Amino acid sequence: MRNRLLKKIGTALAVSSFLMGASMATARADAFINILTGGTSGVYYPLGVALSKIYGENIPGARTQVQATKASVENLNLLQKERGEIAFALGDSVQFAWEGNAEAGFPKKLDKLRGIAAIYPNYIQIVASKESGITSLDGLKGKALSVGAAKSGTELNARAILGASGLSYDDLGKTEYLPFSESVELIKNRQIDATLQSAGLGVASIRDLGASLPINIVAVPADIAAKLGQPYIPATIPAGTYPGQESDVATVAVTNMLVTHEDVPEETVYLMTKLLYENLPELVVAHKAALGIKPEAALDGMVLPLHPGALRYYREIGLVE
Repeated sequence: MRNRLLKKIGTALAVSSFLMGASMATARADAFINILTGGTSGVYYPLGVALSKIYGENIPGARTQVQATKASVENLNLLQKERGEIAFALGDSVQFAWEGNAEAGFPKKLDKLRGIAAIYPNYIQIVASKESGITSLDGLKGKALSVGAAKSGTELNARAILGASGLSYDDLGKTEYLPFSESVELIKNRQIDATLQSAGLGVASIRDLGASLPINIVAVPADIAAKLGQPYIPATIPAGTYPGQESDVATVAVTNMLVTHEDVPEETVYLMTKLLYENLPELVVAHKAALGIKPEAALDGMVLPLHPGALRYYREIGLVE
């Protein structure tokens, strides 16, 4: 079944490419596409820059902009206010936004949100300086940990992981709410012991840290994923992902989403979706996390109604009826 679906998608993609010129000719000449990403040292930002180039070069008359943000929670709230056309966000944040979870940063349901695609998984990556002695989640007790920007998708992940481990911020010696690169700088300066970062594998800030001093990648056991349930799944950080990492490390992952809002024109979203999948090699050059983007997985875990433009594309390639 899966092979037949992949063959069908491949054939439809070829036909879709043939029809591209006529479709683009009908796109709004004045289309403005603001791409909401995350911190510049994460994965969202370089992928957003790559999408900006792809859209700017292939959607006639389109003007594109990449906005660095605090990522998932801020991005979704900005979309609700129609201050962006496409945004990266973690799947659990998207679910909280659609439900209107105040504790997660969404005082009311963000009812304008619409889905484009499930893309690659975010891996929970807890990294400590080797000299801190932290080798397990329990070892975080009494230590200084950066959990990402306050109420960001990463920070929501941190609360979930610690909670499933029987820990809370009160058990830490110090809690910092900082973006990836700033967290790493504090570890280098021995001002904190560890950082939790939710991102694609090979995130630049952790590579930088591992190249600067010896580190430990702290495992998140499979039983934590079982306690958390969907959208969290067991995952592995392969050996060699970061300097000095000699063996695989267990962790959990959560799927990233590309999201838009209901008032973005159908043709614009159709072209944004089509161009995403027809230019995957350029996205992989921007960041290897894009290797996880596959059209057959576009609807996995999607909790939002699809935007009509995205739905049109998936019908075109045979992914939905």
